[in-house]
Amino acid sequence: MTQQPIDGAALLAEVEAFHRRFNVFPREAVYVAVALWDAHAHLLDAFDSTPRLAFLSPEPGSGKSRALEVVETLVPRPMLAVNARAAALFRSVSDPAGRPTILFDEIDTVFGPKAGDNEELRGFLNAGHRRSGVTYRCIGDGGNQTVVEFPSYTAVAVAGLGGLPDTITTRSVIIRMRRRARNEHVEPFRARLHEAEGNALRDRLAEWADQVREDIAGRWPEMPEGVTDRPADVWEPLLSVADAAGGDWPERARAACVELVNAARADDKGSIGIRLLTDLRDHVMVGIDRLPTVAVLDRLCSLDEAPWADMAGRPLDSRGLAKMLGEYMTSDNTPVKARNIKTAGSVLKGYYAADLQDAWDRYCPPPLLRAATSATSATPQVSEPETVAEGLFASAT
Repeated sequence: MTQQPIDGAALLAEVEAFHRRFNVFPREAVYVAVALWDAHAHLLDAFDSTPRLAFLSPEPGSGKSRALEVVETLVPRPMLAVNARAAALFRSVSDPAGRPTILFDEIDTVFGPKAGDNEELRGFLNAGHRRSGVTYRCIGDGGNQTVVEFPSYTAVAVAGLGGLPDTITTRSVIIRMRRRARNEHVEPFRARLHEAEGNALRDRLAEWADQVREDIAGRWPEMPEGVTDRPADVWEPLLSVADAAGGDWPERARAACVELVNAARADDKGSIGIRLLTDLRDHVMVGIDRLPTVAVLDRLCSLDEAPWADMAGRPLDSRGLAKMLGEYMTSDNTPVKARNIKTAGSVLKGYYAADLQDAWDRYCPPPLLRAATSATSATPQVSEPETVAEGLFASAT
């Protein structure tokens, strides 16, 4: 018996409406992204990668677990995991009955500051982002062990306090949850009442997935301008689902993509090295072509909301600065290092903007917008660093 075609756009609208009954998300774009993620979990074999869905917040009571509860009713073979070990998870992905959708609550107990070493689980979550991802384990006793390849590719949604390791964050749609305001109201979620409703939508999503699987597998969605590299990997499956659904979903999905990618970029401070490079470019060496190390450190440590004044209980010093900057290369492919800066009465060690320019171009986010009308700010100045150096040298002596 031939199945009646399912209207994908209408079905996704029902999934979105189901979330709206129980979840207050921080942005309208999140409802779009989560509905698409629910649907994509039924179509993993049509994609090269699967994005992680991460509900994060700074405080408890922000709706993270409730979001996972609703997702649980909509995805195939949900597997709730709290403090699950990597071995249990990768064996579950190899289950002959079918791969699970892993829903990992309280992820802060795994990757939080008091969680200890969980590199095995981190490796599993990283590898499982790609369809080719596998985990290797030795199976057997004594000298009869053999290396067995376990697939790791599966959909994963997580919820927790704080943040995630960078390697997982860049593979995720990040949703910064917050507590409901007094004027924000949702319907109480009762599993005995509402699970069946979600499961009915889940079954229809599975049926629709079967109808569009071949079409989606051949799609290469057009990405919004500026969405490339890892963000493109994250959003490609979700945009493919939107294009297959039709209606206003392709347009809404791309608008949500741009909004959430930009939000993630605004939140992302990068590694501590990138933070250092960016602070040097945007706050310390603006309009300056060279600056003594002592002045660099003084300016870094005076920056508000920057880590440099308290690096494990001590301010950043010249040795630490040299070690961090030495990891990056100049345009001549030599490590960035302090060089002599001549002043009127002495020679001090310091850093040159020209030596840092290549690292700024390669690693830093786009520079902060600044007025471009001042010729002074656009022209490298020698007098200021010399004046600074002389003043600091004089005070030191």
